[in-house]
Amino acid sequence: MLLRLSLFLFVLSGLAAHPAKAGQPTYSPTDSTVQALRPMHKGRTVALRIAVPSALVAVGVMAHSPVYSTVLFQAKQDMQAETQEVFGGFDAHGIDDYSRHAPLAIAYGLMATGHRGERSAVGFTLIYLAAHELDEGIVSNLKRITAEPRPYNAQDLSSFPSSHTSQAFLTATLLHEQYGRQYPWVSVSGYAVATATGAMRLMGNKHWATDVLAGAAIGFLSAETVWHLYPALTKMLPPRLAHRLLLVPTYVPGAGAGAALAFRP
Repeated sequence: MLLRLSLFLFVLSGLAAHPAKAGQPTYSPTDSTVQALRPMHKGRTVALRIAVPSALVAVGVMAHSPVYSTVLFQAKQDMQAETQEVFGGFDAHGIDDYSRHAPLAIAYGLMATGHRGERSAVGFTLIYLAAHELDEGIVSNLKRITAEPRPYNAQDLSSFPSSHTSQAFLTATLLHEQYGRQYPWVSVSGYAVATATGAMRLMGNKHWATDVLAGAAIGFLSAETVWHLYPALTKMLPPRLAHRLLLVPTYVPGAGAGAALAFRP
């Protein structure tokens, strides 16, 4: 059992670690060799960053029913049963409801304390809002289409994929893109929290392992897609409009602090 859980956490953390490695440059003895290898290396990296998460989503879909894959379906069931033998009665006490937002809080905390990231505060917020909508759309539709029963309640057909995990990896990926190259420890911290969020959903019997892996993949892909499309999208905005957008801090009694996007006339 511990071997299976360790393998699960390895896959989850492996997805988390890949973006950090992708940002590292490749060096070679000569300039000509560097120029020749750079396009190949970049293309291979992009392909892996799409293929690996997509494969995790596909595995989750195939494990949904023995009609698709008896082996994956049985492995999902076995791992859940064995996890509960070890962690039966585990209660996260709602920590996973907050930990999924922790990387986002870290990003805004760094911006508030004057640490300049890859994008402006307004740009980062626009990216987050767009990525969140993309993520929510994919997750909610998959939940509706698959109607996967939750491990603890067969009447609740909203198990696949894990929205908590997808949000955690979405915010961790945005934190990595914003600050990971300057502060690698920030990237590691964000993905560690995201991995812990997914593990809590599994140990708490709220989700199957395949729900968590697929959720992590969807959150990662949603963040990466919007992050890399953002420069092209901003070019479509009239310059005068872009300069009039402001990020305004807000506070609602009983609801806490937040931020609003405003237009300056």
